[in-house]
Amino acid sequence: MKDAATFWDKVAPKYAQDPIKDMAAYEYTLERTKSYLGADDRVLEMGCGTGSTALLIAPHVREIVGTDVSPAMIEIATTKANAEGIKNAKFQVSTARGATSAPEAFDAVLGFNLFHLVNGAEDVFAEVYRSLPKGGYFISKTPCLGDKSIGLKRFLFKAMIPPMQWFGKAPYVRFFTHREYEDALRFAGFDIVETGNFPAISRYVVARKT
Repeated sequence: MKDAATFWDKVAPKYAQDPIKDMAAYEYTLERTKSYLGADDRVLEMGCGTGSTALLIAPHVREIVGTDVSPAMIEIATTKANAEGIKNAKFQVSTARGATSAPEAFDAVLGFNLFHLVNGAEDVFAEVYRSLPKGGYFISKTPCLGDKSIGLKRFLFKAMIPPMQWFGKAPYVRFFTHREYEDALRFAGFDIVETGNFPAISRYVVARKT
């Protein structure tokens, strides 16, 4: 956790200022996600970063809790929530593995642009499945950097990322394919009810505990 937290703490100020690269895909992701959430739901967002997505979802649910490994990210998210007067969004430092250990149950768990950065994502999927009630949703969007659908870019990523990691310029990265990612969710026990690619590099998956 320490190495990941250190990396993301360093990039947090720039991350907070960077514009969303594909606003149409981001907005579509939000709309699809909100369609699975209810006004009385308690929602967990793992890897919430600076809280932008959680704060947009907050008006549509009873409560949303955002977690991130980076204290700097959480500080920014909390400051934004306070500035916007959003009372039903809370933020706390946690790894993905520890996020589901809260004493109160969540009705849905979200994770956007996260699980390719988690070493041992399968263990997290199993914990999410265990923690959700029957019928609960696990909604994620994950860059599948090893999938053939992105063409030659997958070879470029595999060539560039290890040297960047050596110099501390990139975190841990998992090269999922679409099939590997969805199979991992099924192995954890989930049924997959919706998939999509928006943008093309990112696999959006709605999984349900039955």
